[in-house]
Amino acid sequence: MDYVKAFLVGGGICAVCQIIYDNTKLTSAHILVGLAVLGAVLGGIGIYEPFVEWAGAGALIPVSGFGNSIVAGMLLEVKRLGWLGLFTGAFEVTGLGLASAIIFASGVALLFDPKH
Repeated sequence: MDYVKAFLVGGGICAVCQIIYDNTKLTSAHILVGLAVLGAVLGGIGIYEPFVEWAGAGALIPVSGFGNSIVAGMLLEVKRLGWLGLFTGAFEVTGLGLASAIIFASGVALLFDPKH
């Protein structure tokens, strides 16, 4: 049942974004940034974490989950280091994922010839 819930929630988020994309003049970049900011804001006010606990991967996989992760790291580091945590917290939680994405993307770019 958890898989079905995650599929429906993640698919619902994607469907809403597709409807917004199809019916407005917003670009995919606008929607991407909007999702990240929405996840960050909802995480900052404490709404996104209960949503993640209920929806599982359906809420973690979309870009809104990344925005929530950034804010969660910042909040943890602010508790530990004070105001300095605002600057280091995002890297503490998301640093490994970002580094992996850069390394793998660079490897793929070196191995394959892009088509225009």
